[in-house]
Amino acid sequence: MSLSGFFGFSQTTDGITVRVAPRFLAEQSDPGGGRWVWSYHVRIENGSAAEVQLLRRHWVITDGDGRISEVDGEGVVGEQPMIAPGGSFDYISGCPLPTPHGTMAGEYLMEAAGRCFAVTIPEFALSQPAAGAR
Repeated sequence: MSLSGFFGFSQTTDGITVRVAPRFLAEQSDPGGGRWVWSYHVRIENGSAAEVQLLRRHWVITDGDGRISEVDGEGVVGEQPMIAPGGSFDYISGCPLPTPHGTMAGEYLMEAAGRCFAVTIPEFALSQPAAGAR
């Protein structure tokens, strides 16, 4: 399987590429109760010449009714990974929404050789598949 097909959303900032693949989790969702849940697989690839460290994350989550929530915090999934030149870091996390669709976007604060910089997380769609779709 081609990684470019798996990761449907990608963005490169200062040599750091962020790829995202969202997946609807029907088994954790309860549409009758107003809860839809997605997982998202993120791969951060270091195409720069320096080792980088992911220090912080900032997410902007918009539900289908236009309500916005923001999430800030240190690292991702409890880690502040160091990523060597040519290396990558993968993680999986999740997002519940009160609507059957929405979007997520944001940025990571990275550090390399004493310089901090923001890396864009591409906006990606959270959409419940049509009934019967796989």
